[in-house]
Amino acid sequence: MTNSETKNFSQNVSSSYHLEDRDKCNKNTCANTCNVPKLRFKGYNVEWKKVRTEEIFENVTIKNKPSLPVLAVTQERGTILRESCGINIKYENESLKSYKLVKPGNFIISLRSFQGGLEYSGLEGIVSPAYTILNNKQSISYDFFKYYFKTYNFIKSLNIAVEGIRDGKQISYNSFKDIKITFPNIEEQEKIASFLTLIDKKIEKQKELVELLKKYKRGLLSAIFSQKLKFKDDNGNDYPAWEEKSLGEVTGNISYGLNAASKDYDGENKYIRITDIDETTGKFNNLDIVSPDCVLSDDYKLKINDLLFARTGASTGKTYLYNENDGKMYFAGFLIKFSIKNEYCSNFIFYITQTFNYKKWVSIMSARSGQPGINAKEYSNYKFSCPVYDEQVKISNIISKLDNIIEKENILLDSYNDYKKGLLQKLFI
Repeated sequence: MTNSETKNFSQNVSSSYHLEDRDKCNKNTCANTCNVPKLRFKGYNVEWKKVRTEEIFENVTIKNKPSLPVLAVTQERGTILRESCGINIKYENESLKSYKLVKPGNFIISLRSFQGGLEYSGLEGIVSPAYTILNNKQSISYDFFKYYFKTYNFIKSLNIAVEGIRDGKQISYNSFKDIKITFPNIEEQEKIASFLTLIDKKIEKQKELVELLKKYKRGLLSAIFSQKLKFKDDNGNDYPAWEEKSLGEVTGNISYGLNAASKDYDGENKYIRITDIDETTGKFNNLDIVSPDCVLSDDYKLKINDLLFARTGASTGKTYLYNENDGKMYFAGFLIKFSIKNEYCSNFIFYITQTFNYKKWVSIMSARSGQPGINAKEYSNYKFSCPVYDEQVKISNIISKLDNIIEKENILLDSYNDYKKGLLQKLFI
């Protein structure tokens, strides 16, 4: 999303809901009060209430409901049916009797709430006795508190309250009940929830678009590399038949990376590790740039047409094609460099590593021992069908255009998420 698109989106939704910055409020209304958020809807001037959570939520423990479905409590998807997680667990009826009843409208303190806040349940079912189930004692907007319990400030308060409790340990109601929460009357709660729901729908729609584009790309790759989709040259003639090649035939200068630790980025020399390669796109991830902590050698410096392969661990098979725009870069020891020969299109060879057949080959080759891994010799022997250079370029250009569209829509999605994150900080206290 461009800056102008972000600005237009935020301005449109803000104006339609009449959002105002607190600092611009009338001094006689909300600007001089403490318990009000930074952003507020026009017409709401009453100070928010600050109370202990036990005044709003009570701990409920109802057991002996083994016939109800078992629920899973997740940070990513909320409270869902356990069977929808793809985990097939057999339960003894006796053990299920100790599970706690969850009703629609309940909030759940999970074992990881100190990281991701509380989860809401729209389902009836049972959960592990390790969870704490909360029921509201007074009328509230459930959607408002769904968002509230995910805010940075609430999670920070929860962490202070449960200091000393570590991952995997139960957070009790006694640890939770004295936390102070600040919230408006129910009318304003519903206004805030309605606004954020609108944002979520926009985000969900954008997610669906991105997923559809990715699905289309997978189908396109399958059609092209299975040769079900064929191309003609600029004169309308068929290209020559594809020939079988091995990775070793189309590359040279194969080498393993630096056996060196990383240090803070020095502003010039980047150090690419397995974790720096995006799982989906294969592009360099700029989130945590570091430099190699050693004497640098050009032997490990990446050049145009260099293709990296992850050789060990769960990411075995992941690839990265060096891009000059990524700057001066050296590669780490768990990566293998293959320099693609000039008579082959480097982008085409890279796209081969995004196909289903390649990923299937990686899965088979890397699963032969306890620790997944593929060495340089094994990668060199990987075989694939390859067209003439001109057709390689034509195919690469088509896929690259689609990649650019996907990247643009992904940026738009990230912008929506960033906008929502900013709202969560300003619409709540």
